[in-house]
Amino acid sequence: MEAKLVHRLFQLLSITLLLLLPHLTGAAASAASLRGGCPEKCGDVDIPYPFGIGPNCSMEGFALTCHMTDAGVRKPYFFNVEIINISLQLGQARMLNHISQQCYHASNRSSTYNDWILNLDNTPYRFSDVHNMFTVIGCNTLAYILSFRTNYQSGCVSMCQNELSPVNGSCSGIGCCQTSIPKNLTYYKVSFDENFNNLQVWNFSPCSYAVLLEADWFRFRTSYVTTYQFWNYSNSRVPMVVDWAIGNETCKAAKLNKTSYACISANSECFDSSNGPGYLCYCLSGYQGNPYLLDGCKDIDECVDKDQYPCQGICQNTNGSYNCSCPPGTHGNPFAGTCTSNQKLPLAAKAILGTSSSIAFLSLCSMCIYMIYERRKFAKVRERYFKEHGGWILMEEIKEKQGHAFKIFTIKELEKATNKFGNNQVLGRGGHGTVYKGVLEDGCIVAIKKPKFINETSKNEFGKEMFILSQINHKNIVKLLGCCLEVEVPILVYEFVPNGTLFHFVHENKNIYPISLGARLKIAYESADALAYLHSSASPPIIHGDVKSSNILLDENYMAKVSDFGASKLVPKDEDQIATLVQGTYGYLDPEYLQTCQLTDKSDVYSFGVVLLELLTGKKAVYFKGSEEERSLAASFMLAMKENRLLDVLDNQVKNEGDMELIQEISELARQCLDVKGEERPTMKEVVEELGKLRKVMQHPWVPHNTEEVESLLGESSNDHGINYHGTETTTCYNSEKRLASNIESGR
Repeated sequence: MEAKLVHRLFQLLSITLLLLLPHLTGAAASAASLRGGCPEKCGDVDIPYPFGIGPNCSMEGFALTCHMTDAGVRKPYFFNVEIINISLQLGQARMLNHISQQCYHASNRSSTYNDWILNLDNTPYRFSDVHNMFTVIGCNTLAYILSFRTNYQSGCVSMCQNELSPVNGSCSGIGCCQTSIPKNLTYYKVSFDENFNNLQVWNFSPCSYAVLLEADWFRFRTSYVTTYQFWNYSNSRVPMVVDWAIGNETCKAAKLNKTSYACISANSECFDSSNGPGYLCYCLSGYQGNPYLLDGCKDIDECVDKDQYPCQGICQNTNGSYNCSCPPGTHGNPFAGTCTSNQKLPLAAKAILGTSSSIAFLSLCSMCIYMIYERRKFAKVRERYFKEHGGWILMEEIKEKQGHAFKIFTIKELEKATNKFGNNQVLGRGGHGTVYKGVLEDGCIVAIKKPKFINETSKNEFGKEMFILSQINHKNIVKLLGCCLEVEVPILVYEFVPNGTLFHFVHENKNIYPISLGARLKIAYESADALAYLHSSASPPIIHGDVKSSNILLDENYMAKVSDFGASKLVPKDEDQIATLVQGTYGYLDPEYLQTCQLTDKSDVYSFGVVLLELLTGKKAVYFKGSEEERSLAASFMLAMKENRLLDVLDNQVKNEGDMELIQEISELARQCLDVKGEERPTMKEVVEELGKLRKVMQHPWVPHNTEEVESLLGESSNDHGINYHGTETTTCYNSEKRLASNIESGR
């Protein structure tokens, strides 16, 4: 272990010291004088300025050496890293990067490591994020790429059950895996996870490898896993691409200093580097050569290279361009070789041509007139829909409320945002319509709801209702951003929430990402808080009418957001109208509503109770096996509570986590929400208060479970985030499950 540490320290120290040498070399001479007597090739590799070999032959930081290899061939090196080629046009160089290796030795049950470090700090080079991939080869192997200067860490896991598992050409996690790197990465270290078990694979895959390599060059072979073929390639080195740039300034700043500005050719231009600081020089269009040298960009004689610059007529070269014309007495397209004679047409031919042209002109006019008519007809239809849906009322409301961000979209804007409502943009389909992912002109990602129908009796009130709903501003409610009223059924535009629905998370991901009780309680609290806001704080109060787990979305931090998508309804002043407003979902519908046809805020409470059960049990609201009671989650839960069989219906993750007294209190709250009589159910405000108390109990286990004492012991303020989580996040894919669980519980 000591020998390994000494080896790594020596390797890092030697490279870092070497990289300081370029700063000791002078660069006072002009670029014009530097090239005199300087080698322009090393072996088969061109060495263009600003690169150079020898004293005063390169720009600062671009000095190379030319060594004779054991094979008797000269190769250019940047210290101990071999250069394959250099491109002025791309601002890139290809190098041979050393492969890192881990090998397991069954004889003494130990592993040996050969970890490679490459430090490009304080040099013109940085690893290309576009052309390279960090690649790991082997079975049961986890390797990291590290950069201590930027605290960057990433990696990937490669697994395989046996030697037949990997597939040629596939690098997707079986025998081979890859991950990208960020921009402006200049330090590179490879490290293998020593805790990964190689005992089951050493007999057919004793060694694993990790390296940053050129993605287009690499093609995975299964023999790389079972033999030493990959390690033996070019002395354990593979191609890698580095981007390079001049200095650390932008073009604008560099041009202010004429003595150090590198783009000295008269026909050159400057571009800022796309990977880290600095800039690059390029010859102007029509010129080629080296922009870093005086008179380095030479005019291209386009007439010589007719493959790249086609001209089938008379070609004449000009500075930075060329002219191509038809021979005298002809006309047409000389580039395509279609020059024809100027000889006049016979009278009959002219007559035929004139008649044909007239007919074509009349046809074109007729088509234009028809298109104008159709456009006007569609415009009138759009205007009629806009008026029917209360568009003018909505516009007046927006004008009066200055600074209001709600927008009325045209159908063209939404078609463009969704690629004409293409199937590849669909986020979800339901009984009420389809939701599409859209990208607006300003780059904002949105969810666009295209309903199937609208309530004909309240068409003219639609615009006014949209304005009221758009003023809802709560962190746990999906924001309504705008609508389109010039179509038969209005289209709604909402903020985009990236992590899907609670339904998908609980029922389809639970085996992949176990959900702790703290995370479930957090989601329940946030959802209840949103519904309580709609019932108590919105003006006028709003009944959701379709509360279910698929209408609760999770954002990038797994914070719950209740989505409306057109089901929410304003509470009318005329109570008799309430019955016509609901469009609920079987399994979540309030049984009292089914009997009385009266939709109230307690109907939302019942539906929320079913969602709370989904979080507690991990079961769906309705399933199609067993008796009638067994098919309904609410009915089976109420029966289990009555028969004191709560443990039978709870999710294993919830049971295993422990505190049954707390679980009993959550279950009792769910039972109250599911009471058959609406008047016996708590309000959503009371549900939020109770869930808040239970969260405080969970965060402070020393507190008595008598929730009436909780407030006096803890006070009003508490950490809304549940469990505090502190630590450095990395971009590695191997710890995503642990990080996901922490993010959900902490609400980060």
